[in-house]
Amino acid sequence: MVSPPKIANPAALGLAGFALTTFLLSAKNAGLPVGDAFLGFAFFYGGAAQLLAGMWEFPSGNTFGALAFSSYGAFWMGTGFWAMFVTPKNPNDLAYILFAWMIFTLYMTIEAVRHTALPVKLVFIVLSITFILLWIGVGFGVPSMVQFGGYAGILTAALAFYASWKAVHDAHPSLPV
Repeated sequence: MVSPPKIANPAALGLAGFALTTFLLSAKNAGLPVGDAFLGFAFFYGGAAQLLAGMWEFPSGNTFGALAFSSYGAFWMGTGFWAMFVTPKNPNDLAYILFAWMIFTLYMTIEAVRHTALPVKLVFIVLSITFILLWIGVGFGVPSMVQFGGYAGILTAALAFYASWKAVHDAHPSLPV
């Protein structure tokens, strides 16, 4: 019997795409002078690369990784599409989008806390806080909460970069650091 070829851990790619794109949008939400730099990355790195990582998680049997990366990849593509092409924007659109993703993120956080390594647990916990702050800020018109959500998102991105690095390092522990 022929074994299927071993593939690299797709989590390293998924977490990196999530981290970079989250950092760019969160910097904007925090009020830093980044403009709309996140848009291209929302389609390609946060979007397509994460979606691919999610698809590569399916054959490994990692339902959590498959759902998380595929869903957040679609989140980034949808967010980029909404930001670029939905005009005029209904003022309530973003509040509903954030609320729905907050719910998804909260139940994924429960599963992350139950079943994943510490770096991924931390990413999901801080991501949940980020979505809650952004939803309150947008949904209830509190700009300071959007800014706090931006800073929480920057922390989320830093944790996701670390988790991505850890996945790469753990796959090749003999490489010098």
